Amino acid sequence: MKRRTFLHNSGLSLLSLAVPASLLAGSGKAAPLKVAVIGLVHAHVHQILSDKKGNIEIIAIVEPNRVLAQQYSKQHGYSMDIVFNTMEEMMAKKQPEAVTAFGTIFSHLAVVEFFAPKGIHVMVEKPLAVSLKHALRMKELAQKHNIFLLTNYETTWYATNTKAWKYIIEDKKAGDIRKLVFHTGHQGPIEIGCNPEFLEWLTDPVLNGAGALTDFGCYGANIATWLMKGELPQTVSCTTQHIKPEMYPKVEDESTIILTYPKTQVIIQASWNWPFSVKNMEVFGQSGYLVCDDRSKLHYRWKGDAKSTEETLADNPQPYNDPFALLAAVTSKQITLSPFDLSSLDNNMVVMQILEAAKKSVATGAVVHLHSY
Repeated sequence: MKRRTFLHNSGLSLLSLAVPASLLAGSGKAAPLKVAVIGLVHAHVHQILSDKKGNIEIIAIVEPNRVLAQQYSKQHGYSMDIVFNTMEEMMAKKQPEAVTAFGTIFSHLAVVEFFAPKGIHVMVEKPLAVSLKHALRMKELAQKHNIFLLTNYETTWYATNTKAWKYIIEDKKAGDIRKLVFHTGHQGPIEIGCNPEFLEWLTDPVLNGAGALTDFGCYGANIATWLMKGELPQTVSCTTQHIKPEMYPKVEDESTIILTYPKTQVIIQASWNWPFSVKNMEVFGQSGYLVCDDRSKLHYRWKGDAKSTEETLADNPQPYNDPFALLAAVTSKQITLSPFDLSSLDNNMVVMQILEAAKKSVATGAVVHLHSY
C-alpha cells in the first residue's frame, strides 16, 4: 500500500486511502517500533520524548551530556537506566529497530554510518545533512544496506499542505503552477528562548551548515520539490544578510532563495527576523491561487469565483499526522512512500542540492545552474 497517492494521475487522495486498522487508535494495534533516540541537543526532541500515541517504544537514549539527560528525565519521566554515553555502548545492551537523530545536523552522517551497516532504519530532523557531500554518503549507505532514511519536517504533517496537493496537483484547480512563495522562520532562536545546548550548534556554520538559510530554507525547498514532483530547478540564486550580527556573529539571520523552473518560479523567504513564528505557503497558478495560512487554515480563489473561500481543516489521520507513526508504518512496510514524498530520501537529496547551490550563490554572488549529480 502506498502512502498518499502523490501522483496526479492516480485518482486517489489521502483521505480515501485504506489505512491498516493496526495503525489507527483502538484494539488490535501493532506492536510499537523499538526506537533509540540519538542525541538530546535538538529542541525538537521533546516531541518524541512526550509521544504517548503508542506507535513507538523508546528503549534507549544516547546522550553524553548527563546533566541535560537528567533534566529531560525529570521532565518526561524516562529512566536514566536507558541513557548511554555512546552509540557503541548502547548497541552492546539494546537492539533498536530504528533510531531518530536529535543531535547536530553535522552528526547525521555519523549516525547513518554507524547504524546503516547494522540494518537499522534512521529518521533525522530537517535538513537531511549539512552538505551535499554528507548527503551523498548517507544515501550511498542507506541504499547499500537497504534501510529507510527519512527526514522529518514540521510542515509534513500540516493538513493544509495535504489539501493543497489535492486542489493544485490532483484536481488542477489553479492550472499549471507559475509561482510558489514560502515564508518560514521566527523572531530568532535566541529571541524565542532556545536552550543553550540547542543554540550552541544551531548558530554554528559547521554544525548546522549555515544559519537561517538552512534552518528554514529547507522547508520551502522540501515542499517545492514535492509539488514539482521531483523536478530539479534550472537555477538557484540566494541573498543573505546579517541583520543582527551582535546576536548571530557566525551565521546569516536573513535569506531569500529563488528557484527557477521552465515555467515556474519559487521564492523561499527564510528568516530569523519575522515578528512571530511563521510557516506559510502561497501557490499561484494560471487560473487561481491558494494560500496555506498555517497547519489548519487555508484560503483559495479559482477562475470564475467572485471571492476567496476559507477552510479550517482537522488534522490528517494517522500515520500522516505524526513523524513517529509514519516511521513505524514505513519500516514495518505497512505503507510505501510515494516518489518524492516529503519525508523521502529522493526528495531530500534534491533539497540538499538546492541548499548547496544557495550557499554557493551567496559565496560567489552568481546564479547557480543545477545539473543532476
